[in-house]
Amino acid sequence: MTDFFSAIPKAELHLHIEGTLEPEMMVALGQRNRVAIPFASVEEVRAAYRFTDLQSFLDIYYAGAAVLREEEDFHDLAAAYFDRAAADGVVHAEIFFDPQTHTHRGIPFAVVVRGLLSAIEGAKARHGMTVGLIMSYLRHLDEEDAFATLDQAEPWLDRLVGVGLDSSELGNPPAKFARVFAASRERGLRLCAHAGEEGPADYVREALDVLRVDRIDHGNRCLDDPLLVARLAREAMTLTVCPLSNVALRNVASLDVHPIDRMLNAGLRATVHSDDPAYFDGYVAENYRAVAAARGLSREQVVTLARNSFLGAFLSDEALAGHLAQLDAFVRG
Repeated sequence: MTDFFSAIPKAELHLHIEGTLEPEMMVALGQRNRVAIPFASVEEVRAAYRFTDLQSFLDIYYAGAAVLREEEDFHDLAAAYFDRAAADGVVHAEIFFDPQTHTHRGIPFAVVVRGLLSAIEGAKARHGMTVGLIMSYLRHLDEEDAFATLDQAEPWLDRLVGVGLDSSELGNPPAKFARVFAASRERGLRLCAHAGEEGPADYVREALDVLRVDRIDHGNRCLDDPLLVARLAREAMTLTVCPLSNVALRNVASLDVHPIDRMLNAGLRATVHSDDPAYFDGYVAENYRAVAAARGLSREQVVTLARNSFLGAFLSDEALAGHLAQLDAFVRG
């Protein structure tokens, strides 16, 4: 049965497609591609999806990606996500992919992007969804590697809406990628970056001032700096917050103390997303449902979260107006 949290139209802006690799698919793709994985069963994989911090999560995340080898694999992975997202009320999705995770193990860039783009066309046809594809640079690698990835992406830039920055945050500040973000901007791409997840509020400020991002992914630690909060509110900077991820990676002690309502009350353009849902026990509607229950969010606050997700999306004015009208029609009942 569809509830309010699944039915309300929303955009998902913070979703790593590699993070939708469910244990069943990991095992199935491992068998299909004859790739050995260190687990004997789906149950063992699921039991391993337990983490103590960002790095322990990333270790299994990158290991699991080894089963993704063929164009068909990337298509199947993304198609399964889009079906699940549509059932969760997602009418617009902007998905991250990490090309370096794959090119570093010998998978051509074109294999990855062709598989994802074919699934995107399927999502548009089956679900009427609008979709944007965002290429993320891995921050634990150096900037020259990111430049090489941008070069590989050159034939596909007209199919991308933006670039992002993810992976291990601590010790890898946004400024490390200043030049490649400038080059990405010059190519017409929108910019976003993970900042303030594990890293300090200063990383959020650096993403704004040095990378000149259009959107902040996570951003929780901005709350440590009242002046930064005031600036983010004044500039209507979107924060893509991931409640279940925050708890799973120990960046927030529990949903009972999650700061999503503090963000809204401070005038921040906060939004809710699922990050890596296969690993964090919940797709986007469950993130809405769980944090709303834990923090006692009102119906109006949930509607604000959904509205913010569209306002923060990399959409044309026409597409934005269409999605907002869809939300308004839902609210009117």
